Amino acid sequence: MARRTHGMGSLIKLKNSPYWHARFYHNGRKISMSTGADVKKEAEAFLRDQMDKVQNKGLVPLVDMRKLTYRDLRAGLLANYVEKGNKSLRPRKDGEETIVGLPQLDSFFQYDDQHPGPKVVDIGTDTGRAFVAQRQKEGAGNAVINRSLACLRRMLKIAHEEGKITAVPVIRLLKEPPARKGFVELEQFTTLLRHLPTHLRPYVLFLYHCGGRSGEAALIEWHQVDLQRRCIWLEADQTKGDEARVVPLPSELVAILERQQPKTGRVFDVTNLRKEWNRACAAAGLGRIIEVEGKPYDPRYEGLTLHDLRRSAVRNLVTVAGVPERIAMKITGHKTRAVFDRYHIVNPADVVGAMQAWEVAAAKNLPPQTVRYSLGKLGRRALKGKVVKPA
Repeated sequence: MARRTHGMGSLIKLKNSPYWHARFYHNGRKISMSTGADVKKEAEAFLRDQMDKVQNKGLVPLVDMRKLTYRDLRAGLLANYVEKGNKSLRPRKDGEETIVGLPQLDSFFQYDDQHPGPKVVDIGTDTGRAFVAQRQKEGAGNAVINRSLACLRRMLKIAHEEGKITAVPVIRLLKEPPARKGFVELEQFTTLLRHLPTHLRPYVLFLYHCGGRSGEAALIEWHQVDLQRRCIWLEADQTKGDEARVVPLPSELVAILERQQPKTGRVFDVTNLRKEWNRACAAAGLGRIIEVEGKPYDPRYEGLTLHDLRRSAVRNLVTVAGVPERIAMKITGHKTRAVFDRYHIVNPADVVGAMQAWEVAAAKNLPPQTVRYSLGKLGRRALKGKVVKPA
């Protein structure tokens, strides 16, 4: 192979590798990396691009992938979330922040303070498949597994954007079940509330009647509550949509909060929330607890979720109470109509009731013979002044 002009770098083929390998110097430091290309012209284009970034744009050159570990990917992900101010960062008991799906990856890669996890060069498509197989064996659902896979994808993408790796391995997500459409009727909710410990009832009442996000509600403090005006003021930095909003409170919750003492710190006590919620839902017939072999203290739960209360609030406000959708969106904090429509669950009984309401209205404006043959018994009853309430 002919030698390249001095200062233009070089391309070589390593043993047992299908890809061209690029080498060049920057400030006396040798930089070596795989181009990820098996066609020489593509490899040359990659080499020129990297040298241009390093020498002309002042960018940090690619580091040696062989030295990168899972710990480096993980640190980059958390740093990116902090830089963007993402509210999905969650504090752990030890004070460290984490992300949904990340602890499961830590466990899979055997990461801790003493062990950095595998090398990045050993993380690829097959790694994602192995993770899926392990989590499915543990009984995890596809949606839960996908949260971890999304974290892994994001780690690798950030490392690529920052010039630490040359290519992003393909990490495929699993097919998820259709979006949940769960909601709970007021009578069922009242039964559920009786099975919950007293300290959790204000929090659950707020979620059901106001449609707040569980994470937002847990962070509300007393200086944000105005019991005289019967509302809570959420600051912009507390909300997912970065928009401040006023949330009105139902009378039942206002009465409970008025009796609550002391009125300092966090408003809602969420101690032991998950376990007590699962237990109460099972007792109210809204869920079930499934024992898992080998995990006597960590059973699996299926049934009503806290997020279903948010759907219930949207349905109650719009369908049952007739609140204009724009106002309901302001209360619940939905920014887009598309997302709001996903939460506006329509009960089959609501559909039947709508048709009955239409027949009643139509019967009052049509000739008797038309009512008799077109609208039937319901229309005739409406004409006689008998109010028929929708089911």
